[in-house]
Amino acid sequence: MLEGKKILLGVCGSIASYKSAILTRLLVKAGADVKVIMTQDATHFVTPLTFSTLSKNPVFSTYFKADSGEWNNHVELALWADFMLIAPITANTIAKLANGHCDNLLSAVYLSAKCPVFFAPAMDLDMWLHPAVQRNVSLLESYKNKQIKPAYGELASGLVGEGRMAEPEEILAYLQQALGTDLPLKGKRVLITAGPTYESIDPVRFIGNHSSGKMGFAIAEEFARRGAQVTLISGPSSQVLRAPSIRRIDVSSAEEMYHSVHQEFPENDIMIMNAAVADYRPKQVAPEKIKKSPSEFVIELVKTKDILSSLGEMKRDDQILVGFALETNNEEEHAIAKLNKKNLDFIVLNSLKDEGAGFQGDTNKITIIDRHLRKETFPLKSKEEVAKDICSKIADYL
Repeated sequence: MLEGKKILLGVCGSIASYKSAILTRLLVKAGADVKVIMTQDATHFVTPLTFSTLSKNPVFSTYFKADSGEWNNHVELALWADFMLIAPITANTIAKLANGHCDNLLSAVYLSAKCPVFFAPAMDLDMWLHPAVQRNVSLLESYKNKQIKPAYGELASGLVGEGRMAEPEEILAYLQQALGTDLPLKGKRVLITAGPTYESIDPVRFIGNHSSGKMGFAIAEEFARRGAQVTLISGPSSQVLRAPSIRRIDVSSAEEMYHSVHQEFPENDIMIMNAAVADYRPKQVAPEKIKKSPSEFVIELVKTKDILSSLGEMKRDDQILVGFALETNNEEEHAIAKLNKKNLDFIVLNSLKDEGAGFQGDTNKITIIDRHLRKETFPLKSKEEVAKDICSKIADYL
């Protein structure tokens, strides 16, 4: 949910500012682009170099760059951000922002911001409970700013009570939940398959294909970014999921994938069948490794269960089923035949004739055809961008 988000992180002068360094790292790791604005007091607790290194962006603390006299434009910074987070925010800064005072870069950016603003207070117990502070917090909330409430625990003064800044992991989770409420696919359950299947010949060898799983994993990540509850069933793949919300089920063979998909299918709204499932498997699996022989070696194959056809037969009217067609000749004709035969709502076609498309690579070129035979062809893109096109097409359909 934070992938690609532009975040302004304001840091005030508090012992809790060391947590902001950890928070910066977590935000960047989640895919966000982070720019840090520090008050002068904050620079006494953590150096700007720390935040610059972690965020991979310059750190802002004054209106002018001392060496060049160049202006740090507070209006441009405010317009750049998707949202602003001030963590920690002190009693002093809360008072300034609540009452419209503007005597540093952070307050100037805040007063210029049109984006959502979140703030995480940090101060001692008695200070936090003071009526003036509570009044100012209420004022900030009345401006539609969102408070990430302080936690209960041991404070820098030695007192125990409310006032500790929320932990970085808690702030990250709060942001993901808050941003998720407005996501277009919030509440939708999506089942995605990815990768190849391996059909064993003996304990050592198998029949498989060149699918890496990259496309299916990218689709899973994109649906999760848009708020969907995603389950990914993957054949053997070295791909790693970044979104912690995605539930992953690992399988190996076509039979295992068949059973996992059928177990999950009834509870889902959208099914994206991207896996390259083997059409055939060995009729017999040797219990021991087959030794090399000078004569010819023949493996008798039998058909695997057609997962996509079986889902098309049991699909409800309120479910969306999407299949993939990787073709080498008469591509569109074969894709449409598959769309109709298997009762799909969409089919995503790509051709091995298109340079940069297909297995293993980081790019793909697709055509999406719906059940009414309306089609849209996209240029060669990264698989992440292709995933966005597929997700957008389904979201528009919904």
